[in-house]
Amino acid sequence: MTARTHSRTPSSKIALGAGVLGAMLTTPLMADEAAQPHPLDRLWSFANVSVNYLDWSNGTEARTASNAAKSDFMFLEIEGGAGFSWGEFYGFFDFENPTNDQFDESSGGKDNFRTAGKVTSHIYLGDSPLSIYAHLYDFRDYGYNSREQDQILGLGYRTTFDNGLWFKPFIGAARVQSNSYTGMNGYMAGWVAGYDFNALNQNFSVTNWHEQTFGRDDEYLEQNYVGDTAGSVGTNGALSLWWHPSDLITTGIQYRYSENKLGTPNDYQNAMIYSVKLNLL
Repeated sequence: MTARTHSRTPSSKIALGAGVLGAMLTTPLMADEAAQPHPLDRLWSFANVSVNYLDWSNGTEARTASNAAKSDFMFLEIEGGAGFSWGEFYGFFDFENPTNDQFDESSGGKDNFRTAGKVTSHIYLGDSPLSIYAHLYDFRDYGYNSREQDQILGLGYRTTFDNGLWFKPFIGAARVQSNSYTGMNGYMAGWVAGYDFNALNQNFSVTNWHEQTFGRDDEYLEQNYVGDTAGSVGTNGALSLWWHPSDLITTGIQYRYSENKLGTPNDYQNAMIYSVKLNLL
């Protein structure tokens, strides 16, 4: 895997990605196809582009100063998902510090141009709530020419409660591919969950994603962390509150948390993320 080329600017990449995502999720079926059920008929779909600012806590910046130092940053995101009768898919792609050089001299590398992307899927097992779960997350820091890709394969579960709360837990075997270590890397369990509600005649939602890694490989824990060997259990997630003032606009705040992740061993890290989304679907 190579660092990004300079054939397109970050803004043109975002426009291209948003156009491709929108085309994939909005392409209509031909008239003869629409007359009968089709495997590609969407039961639901969404897509958006957003501007986001991540503000690390002062404590996090102090605790990580010598262990994969953290700095506040802006990122642009393309996000979307779709559900079918046989399965569902979700994905995002982030451009962190999109206006910066690959190595940012003024911050000593803390504000390098970086990218992060994730794709998840549930392939339904018949009419049961169980599914085959797959998950791929890819992170790259171009200034340091570093990368890490997590690959998860296992089982998922899907349920919606009478009050409207939806909950999708999963568990699977983990494999990692990185500069320092490539191979099996224990297990990951977690969930995504959400709840829509109305208050003061406005539409809101609460969402949470959470990942717990455990049984990770000793070599990975030594090679992929800065300053020390990390513990075998890692925590990663975010709790979010979203306001939907219109069909076109969503804005929200997220509490981002992690421990024994993001390159820093044995320290809790937390941040607030402030987001404004333009809903394409």
